[in-house]
Amino acid sequence: MSSPSSLDSLKTWLHSQIVGQTHLVDRLLIALLADGHLLVEGAPGLAKTKAIKKLSDGIEGDFHRIQFTPDLLPSDVTGTDIYRPENGTFEFQAGPIFHNLVLADEINRAPAKVQSALLEAMAERQISVGRATYPLPELFLVMATQNPIEQEGTYPLPEAQLDRFLMHVSVHYPNAEAEREILKLVRDEAAAVTATQPEKLSQQDLFNMRKQVLSLHMAPAVEDYIVNLTIASRQPGKYSDNLAKWIEYGVSPRGTIALDRCSRAHAWLAGRDFVSPDDVQAVLPDVYRHRLILSFEAEASGVRNDDIIAELIARVPVA
Repeated sequence: MSSPSSLDSLKTWLHSQIVGQTHLVDRLLIALLADGHLLVEGAPGLAKTKAIKKLSDGIEGDFHRIQFTPDLLPSDVTGTDIYRPENGTFEFQAGPIFHNLVLADEINRAPAKVQSALLEAMAERQISVGRATYPLPELFLVMATQNPIEQEGTYPLPEAQLDRFLMHVSVHYPNAEAEREILKLVRDEAAAVTATQPEKLSQQDLFNMRKQVLSLHMAPAVEDYIVNLTIASRQPGKYSDNLAKWIEYGVSPRGTIALDRCSRAHAWLAGRDFVSPDDVQAVLPDVYRHRLILSFEAEASGVRNDDIIAELIARVPVA
């Protein structure tokens, strides 16, 4: 099986518009196919906002950006009931969450109530105001960003809320060659010279692709490998003394589900009709990065989540 040409065209166009961030673009497409949400962490100016904006330009759906600030209220995200004095009734006015693609910019700048309102919408695909419940669009993807440099005045996301994100993607500075391409791209955009945009991907085509991803063949041995990776994070002493020292809490069942879905999407994007252990290992860091809780000893020793994930890959045998 190969991915439809419409998605191939979208992927090629996105890579031409988002230079030097191949990993981010691929993870956005995986999140789109796996029907999940993305937490992106990186320094300012690395095209995080531009990436999801360009994605919205390439698919049939609308986009909204929410700038998270300390004075933001939950109703600023979800919407609220507005009183209409002319007829003496309340009317619900939908907030920016009621869009297909939502950018939650600097999510850790907003207090817990606002974060909870957003994350509840992500998990339940609906919001409640008063006695009424309002469903969100069937196509609904949130990309939240965090700035790892400036931490003053921020409200870090609790572990239980981090778990709601399908993947946690770290983006880094582009290399010198990509930096030169960025300069050319910006000059071309200023001169109104842009690449031909492919035809928008329809939502129905996307939903059909999601069904194909879910029906991809996964051998029992690969499924066992996914489960064993999760179990190893919960019972690290059986695999390595280092893992036992470093991991305070392992991955939740939600992480196992996310690993399954992301592995399938990764294989499907590569044009295969089966999932291999390589697909599992390719997405494992992004799926587990925010779900592993490190021990004090690991943090004191400078051990990172990615170091632990590399140790898991090395210690857990491929079934």
